[in-house]
Amino acid sequence: MGSPTNTVGHSQGRGHADGPRLSIVIPVYNEEQNVLELYKRLAGVSKDSVEFIFIDDGSTDETSARLRELALRDKRLRLIRFRRNFGQTAALSAGIEHARGEIIIPMDGDLQNDPRDIPRLLEKLEEGYDLVSGWRIDRHDPLGKRLPSQIANRLISWISGVRLHDYGCALKAYRRSVLEDVRLYGEMHRFVPIYASWQGARVTELPVNHHPRTRGKSHYGIGRSFKVVLDLIVVTFLMSYATKPIYVFGGFGLLSLAASAVVFAFMVYLKLARIRDFVATPLPLVVVMLGLVGCLAILLGLVAELTVRTYYESQGKRPYAIQSIEGGD
Repeated sequence: MGSPTNTVGHSQGRGHADGPRLSIVIPVYNEEQNVLELYKRLAGVSKDSVEFIFIDDGSTDETSARLRELALRDKRLRLIRFRRNFGQTAALSAGIEHARGEIIIPMDGDLQNDPRDIPRLLEKLEEGYDLVSGWRIDRHDPLGKRLPSQIANRLISWISGVRLHDYGCALKAYRRSVLEDVRLYGEMHRFVPIYASWQGARVTELPVNHHPRTRGKSHYGIGRSFKVVLDLIVVTFLMSYATKPIYVFGGFGLLSLAASAVVFAFMVYLKLARIRDFVATPLPLVVVMLGLVGCLAILLGLVAELTVRTYYESQGKRPYAIQSIEGGD
């Protein structure tokens, strides 16, 4: 892939009056060998209307010391230090919360993302999109990382209905409005395009460069793939049933009660037909168990409904998102 020669300042024009127009958010963990080179690359494609937010996720090496030195030399750079390692999602959440730009671009701190792709992401946003996701077509990672990632990407696209090739690419461009009501937990930072799309945002993807890691140690493990699958289940549940949990719990409860009724009818049939007596089968126990599970599931659904209503009403939240209001006074 070719590298553009224009800069962030050229593609974006003047910055926001109250702060930088662009915030670049970089979580780092034990990346002392990479942060200086990453800063140089960022500075080479970025002009004045930008800020660099590094989040040190509890590093045990000299990462913070090197970033602190850079922050003293460049007022555009801010360093957020965690007391301990909280994970990439927490680091991104902190960076987004402290970002002041109208556009927010997260990226990895291991030099595998290319800062020269940032102007291209911004140009794509200017076409009218709200979120542009990077797509590492030529990915330089071991097969042990690429294969689980490909499976996870297809699974996420199939379940969510949002067709992206590379949810795991950290390099993305967001308009601030897309992230205002998003709260990130677990490994859910990769699911922001799903949140945005379900809320009506225009989402697209753009092929970006990807470089092999040459320094430092990868913090990715196979166990992360299982966490992603579990978080996907949570995301799907929240987006489909967060405001109507009774549909899930109540539906399961009714199904369980119906199964209990069917088993009871079969048990009575066996008795009346003199085929088998009640006490000779486990069917009475099955009837009672299914009935109890059904009743408890329905009651749990009612409690969940009360919790949801308390959540929305106590915080003044609305279960909808308005794009614009036109006409009238």
